[in-house]
Amino acid sequence: MPEKDALEKKLLDFTDVFADIWNVLVFGGQPVIAEEELADALPRSIYKADGKVHEQERDVAKFWKKNQLRIALIGVENQTDTDSDLPLRVIGYDGAAYRAQLNADKKGESKVRYPVVTIVLYFGFEKHWNTAQRLKECFDIPDALDPFVNDYPIHVVEVAWLSEETIKKLKSDFRVVAKFFQQARLHHEKGIPFQPMPDVVRHVDEVLALLSIVAGDDRIWEAAKAWNEKEESDMGLAMLDEIEERGEKRGLERGKEIGKEIGTETTWISSIRNLMKSMKMTAQEAADALAVPQNLRKKVLEQV
Repeated sequence: MPEKDALEKKLLDFTDVFADIWNVLVFGGQPVIAEEELADALPRSIYKADGKVHEQERDVAKFWKKNQLRIALIGVENQTDTDSDLPLRVIGYDGAAYRAQLNADKKGESKVRYPVVTIVLYFGFEKHWNTAQRLKECFDIPDALDPFVNDYPIHVVEVAWLSEETIKKLKSDFRVVAKFFQQARLHHEKGIPFQPMPDVVRHVDEVLALLSIVAGDDRIWEAAKAWNEKEESDMGLAMLDEIEERGEKRGLERGKEIGKEIGTETTWISSIRNLMKSMKMTAQEAADALAVPQNLRKKVLEQV
């Protein structure tokens, strides 16, 4: 949905967040880029294929300027899932930006050349980025041809696997985002509950939107109204922990309701599978939560 796409990108478009991401995740915590040195760049570019004109759009892109001169175009792409074709997409974005510099010559505009760099923020927390990170990895290249094929690496940042030291260096609202996905990974891997980490959030609505969309969890939206009504910005992970607990409790209660409403074997099997998927339960735990009748339990569990 276009609305969700726009909301997902909104937090990263703030100059304080964008600069923080680059300074910490790329430059190791050094204040290389200042907020005031960033200017919006059009994320859209045009290309022609199959005799037709097409449009492609980056997630977020900024010009980095010094003394009013462009010294780089830097971009950020969001990924919730791995994508084996991502190197192809990134080289398409970067290539279009270089083409724009050539086109500027024809229009009599500045001939100052500047590099184009793109990083990818990977928000997956159940598995590492395990697919192509270079252009050559997208193809099955004959050995004789390999030396002549130009490579093009992409720079993937696995947000959920950032170290505690790196997260502490973040000064913007992206610190809450990084901490959330680190906690989500630990919860998934080891069952560790979300730990409180009070943080004052500057862009509350945008943080909630990004977390809700990227995590695929609409429960996070429930916090927005409550915290806006309190007129507080001290969100932190204590609030997210409450959301998790409320969601689990509601899921279990709804499961029991479903169990009371209908009790065929097929329905029990379907309900158990749904709880296993949505709540990360074992089959036995789901059966207990749903109060599956003892006379059906063994037969149902054998078919899950």
